[in-house]
Amino acid sequence: MSGLGSGAPDWDSAGRDRDRDLDRDGQGGGENGTESGGEVLVWYVAYGSNLHAARLARYLRGGRPDGGAQAHPGSRDPRPPRRAVATVLPGVLYFADHSLTWGGGSAFYDPGLPGEVPCRAYLVTIGQFSDIAAQEMRRSPGTDLDLAPVLAAGRAEVGPGRYETLLHVGESDGHPLLTFTAARGVAGAELNAPTPPYLRTLAAGLAESHGWGPWRTAGYLATRPGAAGHWTPAAVAALLL
Repeated sequence: MSGLGSGAPDWDSAGRDRDRDLDRDGQGGGENGTESGGEVLVWYVAYGSNLHAARLARYLRGGRPDGGAQAHPGSRDPRPPRRAVATVLPGVLYFADHSLTWGGGSAFYDPGLPGEVPCRAYLVTIGQFSDIAAQEMRRSPGTDLDLAPVLAAGRAEVGPGRYETLLHVGESDGHPLLTFTAARGVAGAELNAPTPPYLRTLAAGLAESHGWGPWRTAGYLATRPGAAGHWTPAAVAALLL
């Protein structure tokens, strides 16, 4: 994949003028996905609780997220992302399986269905992306992923479980946009409703990255597969107001 897919907005109009720039050292994008410091960087595209920067920080610095039941070991490199920008991906967000941290369904991404998924892309090192992915996969962080297969084919499975399918969803500023999800998609998922703490974290991330208010957020989250039929927009909004 060489560009953002159908339905994704222009990065300048959809991201940089609306989201925070988290560049700590003033470095800009360079050739071949590197910064001036020589590190190879990638965009980690988050669509679930990691939309919220404070939640993502637990995967980088370690610790237990607010409202969560499980602490995370953190990344080998605890530095914050270089930048964070808002964007969308074509597809559908759904809730399935059982989260050890939140106690209900986890958010997954199905790129094969029509729709749009609000996301937030973080510019991180390959090591940071690998350690974030490992913790989502319920593995121990510490080993860099081999990204060559997903960069070549657009999709690569590193295992059969949750978040073990890597996706290459585009490029921006010379860096690949990568995310991870489950292999099966909505059709093969064991759908499961999300819990109130998880919904609040998702809502905080949507407000922080996209500027969404409680009612817009509630209408979106309550109608996703896995939440629909268990949550109503009014019930989700009541959690957020």
